[in-house]
Amino acid sequence: MTKKLFMFEKPLGMRDTLPFLYEIKKRVRQAMVREIETWGYELIETPTLEYYETVGAASAIDDHQLFKLLDQQGHTLVLRPDMTAPIARLAASRLYQDGNPLRLAYNANVFRAQQREGGRPAEFEQIGVECIGDGTVAADAEVISVMIAALKQTGLRNFTVAIGHIGYVNALFLEILGNEERASVLRRFLYEKNYVGYREHVKSLPLSSIDQKRLLQLLHLRGNDKTMENARELVHSEEGKRAVDELCELASALQLYGVDGAVKIDMSLVSHMSYYTGILFEVYAEHVGFLIGNGGRYDELLEKFSRKAPATGFGVRVDRLIEALGESEAEAAIECIVFSQERFAEALELARTKRREGKRVVLQHILGIRDIDAYSKKYQPITYLLGSGGKEE
Repeated sequence: MTKKLFMFEKPLGMRDTLPFLYEIKKRVRQAMVREIETWGYELIETPTLEYYETVGAASAIDDHQLFKLLDQQGHTLVLRPDMTAPIARLAASRLYQDGNPLRLAYNANVFRAQQREGGRPAEFEQIGVECIGDGTVAADAEVISVMIAALKQTGLRNFTVAIGHIGYVNALFLEILGNEERASVLRRFLYEKNYVGYREHVKSLPLSSIDQKRLLQLLHLRGNDKTMENARELVHSEEGKRAVDELCELASALQLYGVDGAVKIDMSLVSHMSYYTGILFEVYAEHVGFLIGNGGRYDELLEKFSRKAPATGFGVRVDRLIEALGESEAEAAIECIVFSQERFAEALELARTKRREGKRVVLQHILGIRDIDAYSKKYQPITYLLGSGGKEE
């Protein structure tokens, strides 16, 4: 019984990709990559396996989510849990030599172990970019605009990019709470979008009514034209006000790019990725309960690989993007030529002609088919070259 179970079962969180879904993924992938390349980003690949002590430690993914194994020399390896840390390693070691900005892109699978599946994959495909070496807000505006343009190329229309600044949240929490331990509790509520829990926790803190009100007001700093003005009034420190200034500059740049209609400000935005240092953003679409992409500025990550450099980028999850697109199947634009032995040569020539025209063609001997009716339903059109007669479609 055990042997039969493992014959067909997959490891926890792993999924098969059947042909119809693969076709959808391929179309989405090609649309995004094609757009990203028009912005001058260059595609790269990194190893599936990385050292735990370097990329694993730098990735900001919880340790219990890492797939670990040992090589023959006893080194601990991990299946890459994200792409930002591996690209930071590569840029720091080989590419970022003269200090000029790099524009890199990727399309790769990443791996994060799950305690229980719950519909969440442990392996999933990401498409994204990293702009390394440019510390300006213009670079943040560019990667957000690239992401929006790439998403639109897939056919996605109803989506929103929420933009915030981790420096603003950190500055406000430090002003009011005084230490990182207290701040981390509130950041957790915000990351989990548990606003009820956030409010209840704030009310339980030994703070003045004014400070409690300031913390609660953070949840209302979203979307409208007065958001920046209210955010500036709420925070007192220079760090907090500087974060608001950066967001104002970003909003102006996004308006120039013509993508501001897809963007809303959310000053309460935080991330579970600890390497973000400034502007950060998340993408949401209709009918999908999870974010489909995210990104932000991570100016301290390359320093972990002994080469300090500012950087910003994004990653989009292909599986969630497909769910947002609402596609259940792809059209199987595959033709079929069914032939008998005496017309083999004729069938081969016809298939070559169609393939030169860019068509996808299956060439199938009639004797290899068990149920011709069932088989013919898989292809459109289907051509029969049988016996000595003429062509029949």
